Amino acid sequence: MTAPVFVVEDLRAASGGQYVLEGPEGRHAVSVKRLAAGEEVVLTDGAGRYAVCEVIAAEGKDRLVVRMDTVAEEPVPAPRITVVQALPKGDRGEVAVETMTEVGVDGIVPWQAARCITQWKGDRGLRSLAKWRATAREAGKQSRRVRFPEVADAATTRQVAALLAEADFAAVLHSDFEHDSAPLATAELPAAGRIVLVVGPEGGVARDELALFEEAGARAYTLGPTVMRTSTAGTAAASLLLGRTGRWS
Repeated sequence: MTAPVFVVEDLRAASGGQYVLEGPEGRHAVSVKRLAAGEEVVLTDGAGRYAVCEVIAAEGKDRLVVRMDTVAEEPVPAPRITVVQALPKGDRGEVAVETMTEVGVDGIVPWQAARCITQWKGDRGLRSLAKWRATAREAGKQSRRVRFPEVADAATTRQVAALLAEADFAAVLHSDFEHDSAPLATAELPAAGRIVLVVGPEGGVARDELALFEEAGARAYTLGPTVMRTSTAGTAAASLLLGRTGRWS
């Protein structure tokens, strides 16, 4: 889809098949995008339902009137790819969420790993989680997605292990001289089901965490010969998986 995407809660058209986009989304369409009659827009609930609409008129500074004909639903992608992302420092978390959304990740789980310097506690944790979710929403719109990634609540190591135990393919990006890690590029991947990928912090996944994940059924994999930051490793690995599973074909 190349038409701009706007998020709405209710995709039901009024009488005559018209829909009025108002509020912040309407203001962005009218005052920022400066959309005019005859142009196309896509309205979506971010959960897979969408409608390709034609602009009828722009009214004032924040009202876009469109013609809505048919509401469609994008099929749920398979296999579903979830990235467990250890908390990076500064704004690198939002960078990771943004790029993973752009490439097509389906779920993102913030993880408070043992070696994370950043701590999500109290109000700060709630604000950080809200930033991640807002970033996923905006990146979903920018990349013309109609099914945005779900950003879960921050998970503990045991919660991550439980998630790995339920996966059809579970991988931990980890490489050191003492651990036997297989290349992710040659891993046997499922055609359907759930793939869960764990990206550790800058200091790496701790031994006790790795042992717990392996007990849950995950295996350690290496992405390549270079060392990536935690904020870019998830995007690179997800891109590899999306290509190898046929999601990008």
